[in-house]
Amino acid sequence: MARTHNKKQDKSSPVDKDEDDSCRLDKWLWAARFFKTRSLAADAVDGGKVRVDGDRAKNAREMKPGMRVSIKNKDMQIEVEVLALSNVRRGAPEAALLYRETEESLRVRQQAQESGSDHFAERDRGVGRPTKRQMRDIQRFTGRD
Repeated sequence: MARTHNKKQDKSSPVDKDEDDSCRLDKWLWAARFFKTRSLAADAVDGGKVRVDGDRAKNAREMKPGMRVSIKNKDMQIEVEVLALSNVRRGAPEAALLYRETEESLRVRQQAQESGSDHFAERDRGVGRPTKRQMRDIQRFTGRD
């Protein structure tokens, strides 16, 4: 009895092709490891945190090598140039080959790291807004039980 040919085992099949002529923006962001999941990448694009060539983009935007992508996140602000396309998430060394960070972006991130401005959201416990325990003590002291 003859076995049927399985497409997934055929290495030349376009189904397994990870570098295509076209790639969606959300898939590329996920494959380049800027976001942990595709849904997080899609949410960032929808929220205006990702710009392509200076303009807001949609998730289905076709990516092409040479495009500039700006990504704003709570942890980072980075601008990269697309070097290659991929629809498959691979290891970090392979993902780093998909883009190149611009010189200006590198300089800005370096300055932020040196000045400590990238740690603006960190604060010591108890500094700023009172904790629940401190609020109870304040209420007890002022007689506003």
